[in-house]
Parts: sequence; C-alpha cells; structure tokens
Amino acid sequence: MALSISSLTSSFTSLSFSHKAKSKPFAISFVPSRRFTITASASDTESIAEILANAAEAAARITPTRPELPGGMSVEKYMKSRLPGGIAAQEILTTGRRKCAVARVALQEGNGKIIVNYRDAKDYFQGNTVYLQYLTRPLVALGLEKRYDIFVKTHGGGLSGQAQAVCLGVARALLKISEENRPTLRNEGLLTRDARIVERKKAGFKKARKREQFSKR
Repeated sequence: MALSISSLTSSFTSLSFSHKAKSKPFAISFVPSRRFTITASASDTESIAEILANAAEAAARITPTRPELPGGMSVEKYMKSRLPGGIAAQEILTTGRRKCAVARVALQEGNGKIIVNYRDAKDYFQGNTVYLQYLTRPLVALGLEKRYDIFVKTHGGGLSGQAQAVCLGVARALLKISEENRPTLRNEGLLTRDARIVERKKAGFKKARKREQFSKR
C-alpha cells in the first residue's frame, strides 16, 4: 500500500484536538483565634510592679534633665549671674586639654551643679554615664562632689575628648584651691596631661600604618 506525502498531510490537518480544563472551586477556611488569659498571684503582681518601678527609676537617671535654678531663670542667665564679668574673669579658672578638645573650667562653692556651654551636663553629654563620671572624678576622689559647682566652656574634638579635658581642668582647679589636694589627685593620675592623639595618615598608606594588601602576582 503506497501512501503519498500529500495524503498524509491532509489527513493530519483534518484532525482536531480539543482540551478543556476543568477548574474546581476551592475554599480557604480560617481557624478562629483563641484568647489566652494569664492569671497572676498577688506576689507575682508585686514583683512585676517592683521591676517596672526600678526600670522607671533607671530611665529617670539616664534621661537628661535641666538643673533646678532659682526663680525659674534660664541657664544662660544663671551662669552670667554666678560668673560676673564672664568665665575669663574668675579667680579659680583653669584649662584642660585632651586630643583636639579644650575646656576652660571655673569652680565655685555650691551644691554640685555642672553647666557646660550654657547647658546642663547631662543634656550636653547626652546622658552618657561614662562622660559624666569624668566630670566629677576629681571631686569624688576628694569627697567634694557636693561642695562645688562647675562651669565649663569647651570647644573642639568630640564629647569624649571634651569630657576628659574637663576632668583635667577640674583637677587643676582643685589644686589651685589647696596644695593639700595634690597627693590624692596625683595618686589617681588626674594631674597628668594625656598627650595621645591620632597619628597622621602617611602617603601611600590607607591610614597611619595600614598598608594595602600585598599581591605577589
């Protein structure tokens, strides 16, 4: 039986293929959420309240606050009233330096207020406890943290350098008040000027001493 190519092509073209996809509807069911109840005894409630109270107290210590000033006056007016003639005209005036920071410190008898650049110290140093400890470290070493007020004008560097510059200035001011404070301040290392600074970048180096990675090939 001989078949020609034309007859085969005509027979294939006459065929028709049909495909009908049947889609079945589907549904998604959600499980209703359950409510959970927690029962706590009286002792548990007291412990939770104590934890919350401690957390609130810690947050209050860290949160910057403005000093309590007489008559509701501003910090700038209070500083001008306490420092007649400006900070440069004060009798107990010292200078502290650290890295690029310079701090001029005036010490007066008071109750422990610290004002930096016409702002409260906690506000200026953003509540950082490490920086605030630098400010009062010489006074704490001598047990005089509640006997003097500190007035500071500082510029240059960052907050860390400025805080350490104030520390040196306060130590020098206490030494100016009485030479008897020298042994205690000297033993604490508070009278030594820290001369360390960032080493300059060198030509051909990424930083002061860091080189690019060596490649043999």
